[in-house]
Amino acid sequence: MAKKGAMPNFETVDDYIANQPLETQKVLQELRSIIQEAAPEAMEVLNYKVPCFTLVPGGKRDQQIMMAAYAKFIGFYPFPTTMAEFSDELKDYKQGKGSVQFPLNKPLPKDLISRMVKFRKKEILKNSL
Repeated sequence: MAKKGAMPNFETVDDYIANQPLETQKVLQELRSIIQEAAPEAMEVLNYKVPCFTLVPGGKRDQQIMMAAYAKFIGFYPFPTTMAEFSDELKDYKQGKGSVQFPLNKPLPKDLISRMVKFRKKEILKNSL
């Protein structure tokens, strides 16, 4: 039996998105589309009970980017080095070491997210040589 208040175990990324409020679903779908356009070969998986995108075949957790829904924002987890690379452009957003919060009531910075995904993929490929 799951603990009270514990996040449910979803089977797929679609299940995760479908179980969010409608406004949140729209933003998650938009973010998902941006990621898929920037890295069409990315594979969707669930890690830590949230949607993740493996940017290289067989990618480990540190080779993924993640997104998660919260009450007032979407958390985007591209990795600390990506956050550092784009720190100037992210200054208007609340951030953690490897994450950024995109408020639900503001448009997603599509171009910035796309460039972050491409940067992270390039970084992973470079480091795996």
